[in-house]
Parts: sequence; C-alpha cells; structure tokens
Amino acid sequence: MTEPLLQIRDLVKDFPLKGGILQRTKGYVRAVAGVSLDIHKGEAVGLVGESGCGKSTLGRMLVRLIEPTEGAIRFDGDDIAHLSGPTLKAMRQKMQMIFQDPYSSLDPRSPVGNSIAEGLRIHGLGDADERHAKVMEMLDVVGLESYHARRFPHEFSGGQRQRIGIARALIMRPKFVVADEPVSALDVSVQAQVLNLLKDLQKDLDLTLLFIAHNLAVVEHISDRVAVMYLGDIVEVTDRDSLYARPVHPYTQALLSAIPIPDPTIQRRRIVLEGDVPSPVAPPSGCRFHPRCPIAVEGICDIETPTLLSVEGDAVHAASCHLRTGDHRHLDPTPPG
Repeated sequence: MTEPLLQIRDLVKDFPLKGGILQRTKGYVRAVAGVSLDIHKGEAVGLVGESGCGKSTLGRMLVRLIEPTEGAIRFDGDDIAHLSGPTLKAMRQKMQMIFQDPYSSLDPRSPVGNSIAEGLRIHGLGDADERHAKVMEMLDVVGLESYHARRFPHEFSGGQRQRIGIARALIMRPKFVVADEPVSALDVSVQAQVLNLLKDLQKDLDLTLLFIAHNLAVVEHISDRVAVMYLGDIVEVTDRDSLYARPVHPYTQALLSAIPIPDPTIQRRRIVLEGDVPSPVAPPSGCRFHPRCPIAVEGICDIETPTLLSVEGDAVHAASCHLRTGDHRHLDPTPPG
C-alpha cells in the first residue's frame, strides 16, 4: 500500500483551565489524548463518538486551525504540525474544512459569491474574471444557480447554505477536506441530498475526506473506514463493513445498538451505558471507558491503559480493549475482594 496522504502520530491537545483574579492556570483539559491514525489518498474516513469526545478538536488540528500540544502531523510527506507564516499559508490551499454551522461560518454582510471566492483572493489565484468564472463553476457543481452568487446567507435554506460551505471549501481544489458534522443541523431529507453530493464530489474530484459525525447511520453511508473516538482517544478503527458487521470494542457495540432499525419485526438488544462521560480534566485510570463498560474486569481494566492492537490478526481492524485483543496477558491483576 502507498504511503498515507495524512499520518497522525501521538497527537495531543491540552486546553488550560484558568481561574482566580489573576487568571492563573489551575489545570488542563486533555481534549485529544495521543491519537494516531493514517488516512490514504482518495478514501473517506468517518470519525464518530459522543459529543465532547474531541472529534472537532482533532479535525481542526489537522487543518491547523488549532495548534497541537504534542505529536506529529505529516501531510503528503511533510511535517505540518508546527508550520507558521507563508509556509502554513501555502499548505492551506491543500487542506480545507466544511464547518458544522454553515450560517455562522459565512459573512452575513457579504454576498455568497464573495465568500466562495475569498480563498482565491487571499492566495492570489487568478484575476477578477477568472475568480468569477470559478465561482460560477463551483455553484453549478454543488447544485446552485449562478444568480445565487449575488444573494446573502440569510436568503438561503439550511441545505443551500451547507452547499455554499462545500463550494467555498472545494473551490481551492484541496487534496484533503475535514467535514465537521456537516449535516447534523439539517432535516433528514436534506441530509440525504448533502451526503449524496459529498459522496459524488469525493469521487469526481478525487478528494480525501475526514467525515466527523455522531450519527453512525450517516457515517455508514459515506465512509470507507471508520474510527470510533471516546474521551479524546480512538478505541476502534476498521473498514466500514467490518465495523457494522462485527464491532469489537464495547463502546462501539453500544453506539451501534442505538441505531434505529426501520423494521418493527426486528428486535435489537439495546446496550445502555451507565453513568456519564468522565471529565477530561480528571480522566479515569487504565481504560478510559472502564467506569461505563459492561464487561470491565477490576484489577485489569482500571490498572493499565490499553493500546490500539489488531483484532485476531486482522491487519485493518484494531481496537483498544484488554479483554478483546488479549492485551491483559502481561498484567498481574489483583482479584476483587
């Protein structure tokens, strides 16, 4: 297999907690806790997990909207984790982001044609006529009309605004796009339209896509591989078909059990997780999922942090679970009681 377009190694992001009159740092929130992941050219990788697990933070770090605390990000063979100045600006042409809320990411005082062309102006690509032609072309690609370029964001529906956000990201012809929950605020019928549009554009433009969502049914429709994230770390990653047919990690199984089945004659055993997601300020010792895990074993899961290991020799399926990957054999657990 060729070298991945994007290589993420041990990526960490800590946000300081400040308090008091002097606003001194009292602690840190570890939003992303040592994530490693490869994304190959032309594939769509889904990133799923509960709200607050660090998905959006990870996506923003990959396009360098947020500075990583530790770790490495290699894009197309180059280390981009600590780029700045003109070098970072040049890299941004190759990496773009589609934001969750299309309305807040558009300038309400500017016609959408100007917003779509803004990246071209910033990078000095083409003259005014060439930029206008590219905007018209991109509006057509995302299913909008040329006269829409003169309208303002408030004159569009939610689905149309998301198409504008997609056009603005793709007009730079990037190699890699992060789509941060681009359909979560849309009606179901509009979600399907935007998802189909993204899928078609990915194929036609040879895009590499990181699709962030909390809805596993949505991710199944668009992804080639899926990574499951919990409390700042990836707990399972594999191809789409394997994940939905044979989930290994207990957290993944719980998420999949919550997906409704459109057939009243089929009964699915629901796995209900007890308790709340632990605070990233003081995460649990050992496996971060063990306080809510239905199969956790005292003396094993609460002692040592599991690593992301292959499942039963499957090179493309990995999970971080002591009990499901045999990662507990080196431990000397103390029996309960």
